[in-house]
Amino acid sequence: MTSFIIKKGTVVDPLREKVFPADVLVVGGRIAAIGPGLAGQKETTVINAEGCLVLPGLIDMHVHLREPGFEHKETIASGTRAALRGGFTAVCAMPNTRPVCDRAAVAGFVLDRARAAGNARVYPVGALSKGSEGKELAPFGEMRDAGVVAFSDDGRWLADAHLMRRAMEYAAMLDVPVISHCEDPALSAGGVMNEGFTATILGLRGMPAAAEEVAVARDILLAELTGCHLHVAHVSTAGAVRLIREAKARGVRVTAEVTPHHFTLTEEAVRGYDTNAKVNPPLRTAADVAALKEGLADGTIDVIATDHAPHSREEKETEFDAAPFGMVGLETAVGLVFTELVSPGVLTLPQAVAKMTVNPARILRLEAGVLAEGAVADITLVDPEREEVVEPERFASQGKNTAFGGWQLKGTPVGVMVGGRWFEVRPSGKRLPGKKR
Repeated sequence: MTSFIIKKGTVVDPLREKVFPADVLVVGGRIAAIGPGLAGQKETTVINAEGCLVLPGLIDMHVHLREPGFEHKETIASGTRAALRGGFTAVCAMPNTRPVCDRAAVAGFVLDRARAAGNARVYPVGALSKGSEGKELAPFGEMRDAGVVAFSDDGRWLADAHLMRRAMEYAAMLDVPVISHCEDPALSAGGVMNEGFTATILGLRGMPAAAEEVAVARDILLAELTGCHLHVAHVSTAGAVRLIREAKARGVRVTAEVTPHHFTLTEEAVRGYDTNAKVNPPLRTAADVAALKEGLADGTIDVIATDHAPHSREEKETEFDAAPFGMVGLETAVGLVFTELVSPGVLTLPQAVAKMTVNPARILRLEAGVLAEGAVADITLVDPEREEVVEPERFASQGKNTAFGGWQLKGTPVGVMVGGRWFEVRPSGKRLPGKKR
């Protein structure tokens, strides 16, 4: 039976909000013991974690793996390699592929391809409506039985309120969350960046904050009516944070996520017409970024997820209006969390880790996200002092479309264990030099 012992690391337990030195013994794909001075058998492989944090395996609950249908952007194999390099042991694959993941056969295909790749775990998300066209509900029960962990028409808001109500009623019966891309298309139609002064100066059509907030408000009311667990994807505005905070105070079953690019960048990143900064929802104002950080700190926002959205170089290297929305995020997320949230004290280390482990696991009802005896051995090792310059050409992802190229980030994944299989994702040695931004 294969066994490992992770020696001399610092364990971060997000459940108990504790950080302590300990060894971790893994036997047969599960954690056998956590404590000081552990010893394995003669054949036990020793992993030196001195100077590293030992975390529960990171979970990204919002990833676009593009396969089937858009393999020129990303494949399940390349996307899950990028996940490992980014420190993630599991990702959720959003359904806007071709064909859309709106039935058991497509979900089964995704799972089969993920097993064949043998990298990070993949959990498919099923569409709310057939073809994500917003006209007829997809077969929820069939997809749930096939392994789908949530329902979403991500990339599109289900604008038909009656259909959304029915979707939430069925999802509530199945006890599966609905993930909503909250954007009223009547308000955002034709927009390519945040509506405001910067858009006016650049001569670009804007997408108002109200487009997100109107949709968030409606979906919260429907969740309150139906008892469904609503998860709001990629929150980007101060108003949306306020609406979610108020709903939680009323006892509505609502959770929310934010991306690293939304809590780090503002609309000013679009100056120069950098298409890598063209995302949906768009990068907002400094006040919105401050509100997102406040929402993370007070628990209004439960999860940090990347919305990893790879595109080919040819698709992004065009005029701003014509370029697709989206930015890759799997391989920069940990560094941005440590650099922008943990180092400045916005979040404590256990709080930050919880938003990438136990919280998404709870929302999706996964047996994951914890470090405990008997738990599945999904583990992430991070060197909190190691600094790296973001070099998109080194990404494992096929997509190189990031607005963070050249940034120096502190806090680097160095190894990942998935079900007791060990992957060294960074070679040991000197930290990469680079200029601070």
